[in-house]
Amino acid sequence: MISAPKNQRANRQHKGSRGGRPAGFGRTVYRRRNEVELTANAFKSFRAAATRFDTRAYAFYGTVTVASIGLWLRSQLTGET
Repeated sequence: MISAPKNQRANRQHKGSRGGRPAGFGRTVYRRRNEVELTANAFKSFRAAATRFDTRAYAFYGTVTVASIGLWLRSQLTGET
């Protein structure tokens, strides 16, 4: 990763929350957000869960549970975490 020039970092810190991207980021927060986004995208492969095809909450919960089990089993078979 190429680091930003000092004047750009100083300008971002000076702006604070008023604009621009942050001067730094929390690595753990970024990893968790990325994990959530990847999981949400994985659910899109399950058509019923992606489109909320079920009209009742308990049926949708069951669909999401089955999709979660399927994703977990797939990760166990491929060796992913």
